[in-house]
Amino acid sequence: MIQQQPDLLCQRSQYTYPADAHYLNCATRAPLSQTVTQAGLEAIQQQTNPMGLTPDDFFSGGVVVRQLFAQLINQPDPDRVAIVPSISYGMAVVARNLPNKPGLKAGQRIVLTGGEFPSDVYAWDRVRVSQQLVIHTVEMPGEPPAADAWNEAILTAITPDTALVVVPMIHWMYGTRFNLEAIGKRCREVGAWLAVDGTQSVGAMPFDWQRVQPDALVCASYKWLMGPYSMGLACYGPAFDEGIPLEEAWMNRLNSNQFHRLAEYQPVYRPGAYRYNMGEHTNFSQMPMMEAALRQVLDYQPERIQQYCRNLMADALPELEALGYRIEPESGRGHHLLGVWVPAQTDPMALSRALLTKNVSVSARAQAIRISPNVYNSEADVQALLEAVRK
Repeated sequence: MIQQQPDLLCQRSQYTYPADAHYLNCATRAPLSQTVTQAGLEAIQQQTNPMGLTPDDFFSGGVVVRQLFAQLINQPDPDRVAIVPSISYGMAVVARNLPNKPGLKAGQRIVLTGGEFPSDVYAWDRVRVSQQLVIHTVEMPGEPPAADAWNEAILTAITPDTALVVVPMIHWMYGTRFNLEAIGKRCREVGAWLAVDGTQSVGAMPFDWQRVQPDALVCASYKWLMGPYSMGLACYGPAFDEGIPLEEAWMNRLNSNQFHRLAEYQPVYRPGAYRYNMGEHTNFSQMPMMEAALRQVLDYQPERIQQYCRNLMADALPELEALGYRIEPESGRGHHLLGVWVPAQTDPMALSRALLTKNVSVSARAQAIRISPNVYNSEADVQALLEAVRK
C-alpha cells in the first residue's frame, strides 16, 4: 500500500504552459509536466543511435509500467495489466470475449449508464447483434443532483438476466460518482461481468481492484494518469485468462525476447493479460513518458489530489450555487471533476467560449460545464473562473 504523505502544495512550477492560462480542464487532457516531457525528449534522443539495443529492451519498459499501474490500483499481480492504445481497444477485448462467457444466452442484457462516453457504447453493437443481447441503458433519474437515485437504479437493473455491466467510477460529463463496490458485489451475485472505464478517475481518485473486483478496468493515459496520448492501460481479471486477443502480436508469445528463435513459432502466450497488449506496445518514445507519469501520480497520491482539489474549490462552489448553478452534493461526486449545471437561460457552449476569452479553460458537456482542476491549479485560477462567470 502507498504510505500517506503530508498535504500537497501547488505543483504549478512543474508545468510550463503559459503563466496567464487558467487551465481547469484536465478531464479533456492533462498538460505534460516537465518530468514527463523530459522523459520523452530523452527517449527520442536515444533513438537517434540504436547501437547496443538488446532484445530485452523491447520488453523492459512495459514491465515497469505494468508494475507501477498495478501498484496504483492495488492489483497484486502486474501480469494482469495490459498496455493498450485507447479505451475503445480495451473495451473491444471485453466485447471479443463476451461470447465465451459461461452461461451467456440470447436475451441477456448489457447494462450501460446514460450519456456515457461513445467508446463505452459503440463497443457492444456487434456482439449485441451476434449474440442476440439487449442493451439496457440506465438514464439519470430526474434532474440533478441524482447520485443516490442513479446508483440505486443501476443496482436494480442488474438482474440474473444481466451478462455485462459497463460503468465508470464517475460520469465523464457530470462527475456523478458510482458506487463500484456495491455494483461489483451485485454483479458477482448474479454472475455478470463488470467492465469499468477508469479514464476520468484512476490517477486522481483512489481505486482498489481488490475491493471492487471488476472483470476489466480500462484507462486512457492522457487525462488523470497525466501521460501521453494514444496510450492506455487495462487490467483483466481471471475471466479473461484464456481469452482471445484482438491481435496476434509476436511479442505476446512465450520466449519472444529470444530473437534468434522467433521462427520457432510459439503457440503459448505469456502469462496473465500479456496476450491483450497492443502490437509494438513498447513504443520507445512514449513508454518512458508513461513510466514518468505513473511515478509522478504515485508521488502525488490520488488521496492527496482529491484533498487538494477539495480545498481549492471549497469557497468557489457555494458562490457558483448562489449564482444559480447546480452541483452534485459532495457525497455523490469526486473533487477533481465537477459537473456544474448551468441556469436554464444559459448556453453551456457559449459560456465555455466566453470563459476562454478570459483565458479560463473548462468544457461544455450537455447542460453543464465541466470544471476539472488538478495539482497545477492555484487559487488564482479559481478566482479567474469566478470573475469570468460573474460577468
